[in-house]
Amino acid sequence: MVVNKAPNITEKYSCHYEDPHCLTRLENAIYTNLLEMNSTFSRDIIYLCIGTDRATGDCLGPLVGSRLKALLPSASIYGTLEEPVHAVNLHEALDNIMRDADQPLVIAVDACLGNIERIGYINIKKGSLKPGSAVKKVLPEVGDFHISGVVNVGGFFEHMVLQNTRLFTVYQMADIISKSLYIAQFRYTRRSQQYAAEHLEDHA
Repeated sequence: MVVNKAPNITEKYSCHYEDPHCLTRLENAIYTNLLEMNSTFSRDIIYLCIGTDRATGDCLGPLVGSRLKALLPSASIYGTLEEPVHAVNLHEALDNIMRDADQPLVIAVDACLGNIERIGYINIKKGSLKPGSAVKKVLPEVGDFHISGVVNVGGFFEHMVLQNTRLFTVYQMADIISKSLYIAQFRYTRRSQQYAAEHLEDHA
């Protein structure tokens, strides 16, 4: 759980989950970031979905992880409803990623708190996020780029806010995020196959 300190709703990769174009915009942003950060397709893509199923406001990451695992069974996904990644085991998850992946490209997913007018917005930004910052926890920064969903209002009684967040809102956001990741991954995989075929012809 992070704090969203960027209330500008016109930022490039930010849209409300109820926007009819949200899925397409998120998918394009994810696909663009994947190509920019892994243009030679040599890095392993890792999905790190942070949160816990013990608080409705903090289950966005695990919901995305579980839904994405159903859509992409062969993908490297850390953090599901069954096996969440949270403050207690984040270091262990990062150790496993570094041990098992080849030059990992980590896409981090987490819920965040923000201003009331930002609730329901999904953000995609380059760089790492700081999990746990909303509840004053000091944890490693994670992600080559990250996706955050504003689930409720921040600034006071964060633990209570997380316990009283509408599951419907979180569920709808998780649905959009997981579908956008799936479509972007599908496009990215097709592009990587084309890249491999082109380079194979060059060496033929």
